Amino acid sequence: MAILHLTDDQIRTWTREQKDRWWLENVYRGDMPQLTLRSAATGFILGGVLAATALYIAGKTGIGIGVGLTSVILAFAIYRGLASAGFATDFTILENNCTQSIATAAGYMTQPLVSSLAAYMLVTGKIVDPWAMVIWMVVIALIGVLLAFPLKRRFVNEEQMPFPEGRAAGVVLDALYTGAAAAGMFKAKVLGVTAAIAGTYQVLVSDGWMNLIQFKLLRMHEWAGMKEPWTFHERLDTYYYNVSSYVPRILGTDIRQLGLRLTLDVAMLGIGGLMGLAVATSCLLGMLLNFTVLAPLMIQAGDIAPRIGPTGAKIAISRVEIVNQWSLWWGVTMMVVGSLVSLLARPQVIVSAFRNLGRRSGNAGTDVLKHIEFPLWISAVGLPIMAVAGAW
Repeated sequence: MAILHLTDDQIRTWTREQKDRWWLENVYRGDMPQLTLRSAATGFILGGVLAATALYIAGKTGIGIGVGLTSVILAFAIYRGLASAGFATDFTILENNCTQSIATAAGYMTQPLVSSLAAYMLVTGKIVDPWAMVIWMVVIALIGVLLAFPLKRRFVNEEQMPFPEGRAAGVVLDALYTGAAAAGMFKAKVLGVTAAIAGTYQVLVSDGWMNLIQFKLLRMHEWAGMKEPWTFHERLDTYYYNVSSYVPRILGTDIRQLGLRLTLDVAMLGIGGLMGLAVATSCLLGMLLNFTVLAPLMIQAGDIAPRIGPTGAKIAISRVEIVNQWSLWWGVTMMVVGSLVSLLARPQVIVSAFRNLGRRSGNAGTDVLKHIEFPLWISAVGLPIMAVAGAW
């Protein structure tokens, strides 16, 4: 069934007290189990597993992924299966929502590891102490949570703006628990099969795993005379260069220097699926324009050239050098300008936020959700303390 929501006219004319009262009377399910021991435990377990996958994908692609929808489907399938076998009662929709909230939080906790902390370690050349990373990430997470409560009151309660990932999870949950259970179980099976295929492939391309299997377990260096573990090459063009001496070039530049390799990478396939066909195609066209046209022209003109590193060693032209010397900066410029144009193209959003800030706060009336919502004084007290702790 469709998720209940206010009309545009109600959002524009009602006070926050009216909106909160409507939500309390029509949407809130205070008698339904939510944060239970099993929903918390399931969220921690799924969050740990999915956070590892998010860390792997972000490390390989630089793109962070949300794990909310995946955890919703997996939690639904696990407890629907246990309920069918008689081992447990089925999850309630709100228990599942708590599970996905915990799992999503675990997934997003990996973001500093592949962004700010990674950048700090690359720039300074120092590996941060693991405990220092844990403490800093916990403090930063607390700052985010404390900041989220007043923002939630303002933008969700009053402006009725849907939080994108939360709304998507809500739509999936509503569908699973109101008639689309079979589709949910099918999606869970697809996830399981896909994970098994991807895991098997990653074992085959990993020299670490293959070294463990072939040398430690099967001891093939003793009876088969193997000196190096066999692995399936993730870069498929490696097989071509093993048998052919011809190297394709663009304007005299080796295509391998341009980073043009034929690779079967499941992480990139997954990211392409998450992006969608339109965005992935746009990225592909941009890559082809940059690395097959612009970069070869700039190398030929001498605008991208070998340089001398800090140690005095000569650094040859490579994909990394092309990115650092050229494509990173025009890409960043396009993203910043695009974001600013998108924001400034809708001035009414900014104007209405400031215009309604004083007017609506005076008409908020009684806080009807005071007994179930987080007290805002905790944010007022906690934010300065956590900010100082995070800076320290």
